[in-house]
Amino acid sequence: MISIIVPCYNEEATIKIFLKEISKTEMLISEKYHESFEYIFIDDGSTDNTLDILKGCGVKYISFSRNFGKEAGLYAGLRAAKGDYVAVMDVDLQDPPELLVDMYESLLSGEYDCAATRRSTRKGEPKIRSFFAKCFYKLINKISDTEIVDGARDYRLMTRRMVDAILSVKEYNRFSKGLFSWVGFKTKWFEYENIERSAGYTKWSFKKLFLYSIDGMMSFSVVPLALASIVGMIMCFASIMMVLIIIAKTLIWGDPVAGYPSMICVILFLSGMQMLFIGILGQYLAKTYLETKSRPVYVVRDSNIDKPY
Repeated sequence: MISIIVPCYNEEATIKIFLKEISKTEMLISEKYHESFEYIFIDDGSTDNTLDILKGCGVKYISFSRNFGKEAGLYAGLRAAKGDYVAVMDVDLQDPPELLVDMYESLLSGEYDCAATRRSTRKGEPKIRSFFAKCFYKLINKISDTEIVDGARDYRLMTRRMVDAILSVKEYNRFSKGLFSWVGFKTKWFEYENIERSAGYTKWSFKKLFLYSIDGMMSFSVVPLALASIVGMIMCFASIMMVLIIIAKTLIWGDPVAGYPSMICVILFLSGMQMLFIGILGQYLAKTYLETKSRPVYVVRDSNIDKPY
């Protein structure tokens, strides 16, 4: 069986379109390989008619008590999936369903445990967002031991053993793109051009994407903490050198110690650097604090699955 996990947040306009398109792919795979399908929709605290539509479509669903975020939705879907193969897809059809056939066939040989996708172009995306996205992938791959492919999507098909490995990671602060790579397993990549949404509008603002990228970097790298120590040592060394230069100038040339404006600039600069690195320490401490609370990743309000967890 193939499980299809579909996170939804205010997607009343896209659900029926998605089901119509994915049914064509289901028919192709079912007729050729005799695989059955199950669809698990995760209603991430939607405020529109998303849940009512899901109830009328005859699919499995899990509805959260509030909006917990896409990462919680992915985790809930992976836990509920019973298939030998598990796929993660967006409901807006930016993940082409027809590609699922090639992805499934690539796993049949047993050589791969994951068929993943990446966008070959960012056509149609705002240039400023594309620029920062490229910067994010370059930066995180330099500071982290876990490689994240540029343009990688959450859209992928995985074997049961890979899904079980992902579920074995119990952390509260989840960054799925990193976890998919961190657990290992051999992955075959499929590229496709950027596709516009079939209906509705994106829920990912620039602010949300920026905060999400920070979570990703801090989840898979401690380099920012090391950077704080390195910059601190460099500034201490620079300050000692400056003191020695001022003393030498005063003793040799009788140069008076002056420069009130420059002193204020230096103080403001150093204070700003201190606040920046205190903030970095605070982010790591906050994540540790949330982990120690052991709160559930999500809370279920309604479901038609026997054990939604």
